[in-house]
Amino acid sequence: MSTPSWREMTRVFGRIGLLSFGGPAAQIALMHRELVETRDWLSEQSYLRALSLCMLLPGPEAMQLATYSGWRLRGTAGGLLAGLLFVIPGAIIIALLALLYAAYGQLPLVQAAFLGIKAAVIIVVFQALKKVASKALVGTQGWALAVLSFIALFFFGLPFPLIIITAGLWGMWQTNDTAPDTPPSPVQANPIRVTAVWAALWGAPLLVIWLMDKSFLLDLGLFFSKLAIVTFGGAYAVLGYMTQTVVTDLGWITTQQMIDALGLAETTPGPLILVTEFVALLAGFAQSGLQGAIAAGLLALWVTFTPCFLWIFLAGPYLDQLSAQPRLAAGLQAITAAVVGVIGNLTIWFALHVLFGHVGTASALAMPLPDLSSFDPIAAGLTVFAAILMIGMHMGFVRAMVVLAICALGIGMF
Repeated sequence: MSTPSWREMTRVFGRIGLLSFGGPAAQIALMHRELVETRDWLSEQSYLRALSLCMLLPGPEAMQLATYSGWRLRGTAGGLLAGLLFVIPGAIIIALLALLYAAYGQLPLVQAAFLGIKAAVIIVVFQALKKVASKALVGTQGWALAVLSFIALFFFGLPFPLIIITAGLWGMWQTNDTAPDTPPSPVQANPIRVTAVWAALWGAPLLVIWLMDKSFLLDLGLFFSKLAIVTFGGAYAVLGYMTQTVVTDLGWITTQQMIDALGLAETTPGPLILVTEFVALLAGFAQSGLQGAIAAGLLALWVTFTPCFLWIFLAGPYLDQLSAQPRLAAGLQAITAAVVGVIGNLTIWFALHVLFGHVGTASALAMPLPDLSSFDPIAAGLTVFAAILMIGMHMGFVRAMVVLAICALGIGMF
């Protein structure tokens, strides 16, 4: 492995942030290609162990994986750089789209252009899933865990943390070796200091808002802070709870606005949990116009992503030491295998929602069930075209994405 310069890190993690369309499966695949395959910055095992750790933590796993990768390469400053570059491009785009939406309503041409990008993402995720599976799944047990994880999520909708914890416990139980192969490196960390600093940063805006007696902003900040703690398994795991709270219980936005917010957040780069910024901007705009929207959007971003840095800087230094223990290493390896099933589930979920206008659930099971009458032939045609460009002609993701976005925009206009 090589240590990159700050300029290289800024360029590469900035590129990842700009191209991180398509949700966690695509983002994990993109980082694997950029950090492991194209550049020798992280080893395969380091990357997969980090992915397993991030799946165990609350919050957006892809953003935390970027943060861990930056921390691994350049310490705390590197983690901050990588994490911020992963979030900022999408946050800026979401802010612009949300303000345009608040002022003018739906943005059909923007969504039409992004349909082409989503078609390219389907192919890139499919390619990456094959690569990750070929390297992460070792032996019959690895494949079995991946398949069982997929079935548990796709067909039965079992809680994500339950699947990951069960896989980890199974891996630990399967090994009898309790002595480390090599002595683990001493941990250079101060968990009390890390917790104190990042908890203070997390809570500081809320304290200021409380002292200023801004009740709406305080309620908003506390709600999204709570959301940051319970988002195990990524944004999809808490979308139902968030929708129920902001639409029905609090009345900040309407059901249609929530649907549009999710649709636009899915088509922009960055973690899907950026939908919290979109919701906050709309709610703030309704309360007190542009100034209120900006304040609410910034607060939502702060309380959503500051905890992510806390979790990584607190847990990251211990990952190598944990991995040196055979039982714990076996548990992490089992979690990695289960994560392949999780990525497979996200891949199919994403593809179904691109190709069909309405996706419900089967009555007896929790599996997604598309409404066949809502099949989108334009999305299907763009996906086939994406496969021809990227698989048949070996065109790069960026060029293919631009070509497909232009095609989709042209179709949307005419």
